[in-house]
Amino acid sequence: MPHTSAKQPKQITVLGATGSVGESTLDLVGRSPHDYEVVALTGNKNVARLAELALKHRAKLAVAANAASYKDLLLALAGTGIEVAAGPKALLDAASRPADWIMAAIVGVAGLRPTLRAVRQGTAVALANKECLVSGGEIFMREVAAHGTTLLPVDSEHSAAMQAMIGTELDRIECVCLTASGGPFRTWSAEQMASAGPEQALKHPNWNMGAKVTIDSASLMNKGLELIEAHHLFALPPEKLDVVVHPQSIVHCLVQMTDGAVLAQLSYPDMRTPIAYSLAWPERMHVQNERIDLAKLGSLTFEAPDPERFPALRLAKEVLDTGGSAGAVLNAANEVAVAAFLENRLGFLGIAGLVETTLADCSDLTGLSPASAEDVYEIDEEARRRARERLPRWVS
Repeated sequence: MPHTSAKQPKQITVLGATGSVGESTLDLVGRSPHDYEVVALTGNKNVARLAELALKHRAKLAVAANAASYKDLLLALAGTGIEVAAGPKALLDAASRPADWIMAAIVGVAGLRPTLRAVRQGTAVALANKECLVSGGEIFMREVAAHGTTLLPVDSEHSAAMQAMIGTELDRIECVCLTASGGPFRTWSAEQMASAGPEQALKHPNWNMGAKVTIDSASLMNKGLELIEAHHLFALPPEKLDVVVHPQSIVHCLVQMTDGAVLAQLSYPDMRTPIAYSLAWPERMHVQNERIDLAKLGSLTFEAPDPERFPALRLAKEVLDTGGSAGAVLNAANEVAVAAFLENRLGFLGIAGLVETTLADCSDLTGLSPASAEDVYEIDEEARRRARERLPRWVS
């Protein structure tokens, strides 16, 4: 029988379609194809996969962020009727195409401009790019407010916090505590971590994520970035934000109320759960994924993070207290450090070391208050330049 529905298909765009979050989003969309109409998909260098996804989901537009990929994408989609474009301007145009819901999943500060374009549509933006808030949080949230955009956090911890906080006034929230798995090195000594390489750091015990996020999880920098993100998302001061290590990754956030109650959101570590929450908002969708069996799990454990073995978390907390452009410097230095580590040009402990050195050497930048995305990019570029200059002293 033909599919019938009282609702019009939701028009969606996925920025960063070929990454892990983008793929999970389209996996959900593909399960109910009549409920969605794909306006645009964007990717970076994986042209073959971008073309495959555009065909599968009948996208109207496919955009490669890398301008050099235009001919390959055009050839891959020739005769399909799918519009093809490439380059930074095309990426911004894709983010500006009218849509009911836009997934912002471009990794890194490179996602700031297109995500701001998406925000300016004034519809719903599912935010999986934490760097937008870490590097330009004040600017970003002003744009969200100015355009009446519905901002839906996709990080599992922030999605959990949003769910636990619904209907509660901010002055009734005592603390929002984000959980961290502890990563692959949770029980390792500093001496062991000093000799760890990319292959070991990329073996996350619970989550299947992209390389950058997985390394950040190993160093706990990811959790530090998420603290800064939570500060901007929920307008909470630093003293109302905390982190606890929870190795099972079942509890994603705990919200302590002023009456002593603690609300928590639980689910198996599958990004499709928070993505589905944002995709169906303000309703919920049916998702066939693993259900929690508490008796089978037996126990859930929690422990305090170790700031000595994982200094990245301490650095992020200091940046949160500093404010201004400190987040942009932190993010830029970390991206340089992680890239160097993945290329075997920097030891694992050197990641936090390079970030701390760069922050100390960029005090003239951290005190600035960027007024636009262009200001953020200028600060980001200068911080990256200084981080690269300081990289040799940390090479092991």
